[in-house]
This record gives sequence, structure tokens and C-alpha cells, in this order.
Amino acid sequence: MRLRYTVLGSLLALSAFGAQAQGPLPVLDGKMPGPRSAVLVLGTPHLAEIKRPLGEPLQPLLERLAAFKPDIITIENLSGEQCDLIARHPVVYPAEELAPYCVDTKPAQAATGLDVPAAIAEYTKTLRDWPAQPSAAQRRRLAAAFLAGGEHPSALVQWLQLPAEEQHAGDGLDATLVARLQKLSGSNNESYSIAARLAAKLGLTRVYATDDHTGDNVQIDDEKAYAAAIRAAWDKASKQAKANRERQDALSQGDDMLALYRFANRPDVLRTAIENDFALALADPSPQHYGRYYVAGWEARNLRMVANIRAAFRERPGARVLSIVGSSHKPWFDGLLGQMQGVEIIDAEKVLK
Repeated sequence: MRLRYTVLGSLLALSAFGAQAQGPLPVLDGKMPGPRSAVLVLGTPHLAEIKRPLGEPLQPLLERLAAFKPDIITIENLSGEQCDLIARHPVVYPAEELAPYCVDTKPAQAATGLDVPAAIAEYTKTLRDWPAQPSAAQRRRLAAAFLAGGEHPSALVQWLQLPAEEQHAGDGLDATLVARLQKLSGSNNESYSIAARLAAKLGLTRVYATDDHTGDNVQIDDEKAYAAAIRAAWDKASKQAKANRERQDALSQGDDMLALYRFANRPDVLRTAIENDFALALADPSPQHYGRYYVAGWEARNLRMVANIRAAFRERPGARVLSIVGSSHKPWFDGLLGQMQGVEIIDAEKVLK
């Protein structure tokens, strides 16, 4: 019998260490056989804001990421499963706030007959028995199931692995879905232009959407006062922080995307960015301590995102994992993932060198 949950393991851990254990989590993997899981967190600007084509400029970056040889790639997208959850609880998760993070699955449902839960069930079952050399029909059907399940970047992974002559309707893909995939193939969004293209290049089956907005759904009575407090905190940003933003904007306008990513992943640049965002927010003097609301939501979001990343490779001991996420998340991701047993954090600067 396969144990799906770790209740028994948790009870054993409590008996071993005591329910009142103090201090940091001990290192438990000293005698662990086999390689550690290698996790590379790539901080990224949000490339969708750049309107010119980025296909060629991104090639040097893609080459360096391919040399890392990730087995698993995670992205800063909401999963179809979480979007389905959000849609079922509109009072808890107001549609006008979170719906923009979710893709429209209705066209895919019309073409396949699959709602989101049914689509998730289909692609999960399909991937369990996925052949080493899938047919074009199998790839088209899996792409259709991913679209119906709200996993558009993973659908593109399958589409890009089809020969040009096989990129057509059929096996669940109708003309509308083909047009959607063709449009996504030209998107600058890093989940498509970097993650999906890299996954296809490496022959992976999918990417993993690990964003999570269930933890930062902060309840604010006076939204205007909250926004004013956070803006007032940000207005105190240092000259260095402003200079760094200007430098990143300038690099974004050029064709040297590798230089942009080298800059965005520099530890000093990351440190300055979060000090002039979250540290300033924590110093917010408002009686309601709005800045602490903001930081608490941010940290809850990062914790849940990191949990989703850990779950993506829980059954792949020794996996090589690439996590592509907005650069402000990177310090939290490196710190939290670095606490995981059997995990090694890879220096992004060395990979991009």
C-alpha cells in the first residue's frame, strides 16, 4: 500500500525530537545516499512589459539555462487547480482581484468536453504512462488537456515539440485552440518565452505552475488608506534603489538579455530592492501598521509558493530544478528552499557567468 500522506512520519518525528524542540531545524541529510536536489532560482523581470520580439535576444540565456540541465521547471503562474478553487469561492477570493491571474478555459472545454477537474484528471493519468517517443496525436491531445486544465504554458511545451507539419487541429485541438497556441508561442511572458521553450528544448513534458495567492488575500477595510501608506513608504526609496531600477529599465530596452538577467540576479541588486520595498513597508508609521499587512501577505505567498515548488520534486530525489520567478521573490526562495533537507541552492551568478 502506498502512503499518500506523511502523518505517520510526522508522529515519529515528534517522538524523536520532542514537541517542544527549540532552535533552528537540524541538518538531517548528512548520511543521505545519492545526490542532493539542485535548485536554481532565476530572478526575472516580467518580460511581458517588453513589446518588441525577444526570440533571438533570449538565446544566450536559454543556452546557459539548458547547460544546467533541469529536470523540472517551475513558473510564477497560478495553476488551473488553484484558479478552479478561486472561482468556486468568489466571496473569499474576489474575481476582480484574482481573475486576471487565471486563463480562460472555456474555449478548451468547448473543444474537449473537459472542465478543469476532468482535464486535470486526464493529463495526470496521461503523464503517468507517457511514452518515451509519443506520437503527434498524443502530443496534440495532451496539449488540449493542458489547455482545458488551465495549464497553458505546459500546453505550449507539447505544441513546440511537434514538427511544424503536425502543428494543426485534431485530437482535441480545434482551430480556436490552435490559434491560441500559435499566439502563445510568440509571447514574451517568461513562462512561455523562457520556461516553455526551454522545457521543449530539453524534451520535458510540462512546466509546473507554483504561484499562490491564497495567502496574500489581505482583508483591508480602508483600501485608499492602505495604498497611500504603502506608496508613502516606497517614496522613501534610496538613490541606489532608484539608480538600479533605471539601470534595469535601460537593459530591458536593449538586446543583451543575458546582461539584464545578470544584473537582476546580483545579490547586491536584490538586497537593495527588497530593503527599499519590504523594509520600508515595515517601517510604515500608520496606526494600522499597514506595511506589516503587506509584508505578511508577501511572506505567506512566498511560503506557499516554495511549498508548491518542493512538492513538484518531492518524488524526484536528486532532481535538478529551475524555478523562474519575479526577482523580488528570489531572496525568500533561496532562503526557504535552502532550509529543505537534501536540497542544494545553485548560485545563479555562476550559471549566468
